[in-house]
Parts: sequence; structure tokens; C-alpha cells
Amino acid sequence: MEKIAVFPGSFDPITRGHESIIRRAVPLFDKIVVAIGQNVEKKVLFPLEKRKTWIEQTFKNEDKISVDVYSGLTVDYCRKMNARFLLRGLRTSADFEFERSIGQVNKKLYPDIETVFLLTTPELTAINSSIVRDVFSHGGDISQLVPDGVVLSQ
Repeated sequence: MEKIAVFPGSFDPITRGHESIIRRAVPLFDKIVVAIGQNVEKKVLFPLEKRKTWIEQTFKNEDKISVDVYSGLTVDYCRKMNARFLLRGLRTSADFEFERSIGQVNKKLYPDIETVFLLTTPELTAINSSIVRDVFSHGGDISQLVPDGVVLSQ
């Protein structure tokens, strides 16, 4: 059976932290689906198509990585994709506590799913999409915070 992992998120925008987690996970799985979740209650800064294009551009040379968009429960999407692994990155102990709770509920809803955590590398721990959006919104240079394929303009 193919080892398929889903790496869900809003990716508003994708960061070097996301990129690192995904690239480091490639040897672990046969396929990784970077799944952009649509949540009408979550306010986003960048349009969905732009976020999808940035991710596709970032991983254009990686056959094992695909990009998709979904709505609804992540575990339902995983079931639909025949994915048995949910990939998550952990920056802090607070991330672990939050992700652990979600992972346990996901396991109840979809017993075949396993949540796999990868630790963020130390130099990327401080980076998250909220910080990138804040720096961008205030005219700061975010080039060190996002993958090379992400070109933002004010």
C-alpha cells in the first residue's frame, strides 16, 4: 500500500518552515499532498490561487509532492485521498499540545490515520505565516521568511 501523507494548512503564505518540513518528509512517504484548507471563517490575506501557485512553484521539481485544495474535515479529506498519514510541523511545546489534541480526535474519527510530527529546525522556529503577514503588511522584507518562488508585492 502506498504511503500517502497529507500536510494540511492555510499556507497564507507558505513559509520556509513549511518548506523545510515538507522537504524533510519526502524520504518518509511515497507521496505528500500539500492540502490547502478552505475555511470561510478564517480571514486570509492572499488569494487561494496565488497560495496554490506559490506551493506548486516551490516544489515544481519534486515528483512526490502535489498540491490540492479541500474544505471540510481534514480526516475526511485524508480518507478520500487514501492517506494514512497526517504530517505536522512542531515549533514549540504549545504547538505540540494543540496538535496532540487534534491528532487524538482525528484518530477517533479515522482510526487508520497516524499523525506524524517533525520538529522545525532551530533557525526556522520563529517563523510562522502570521508573522510573515504582519511583516509584509508593514512593508518589511520577507524574502528570508518565504521560499524563493514566493514573490509578494505591496
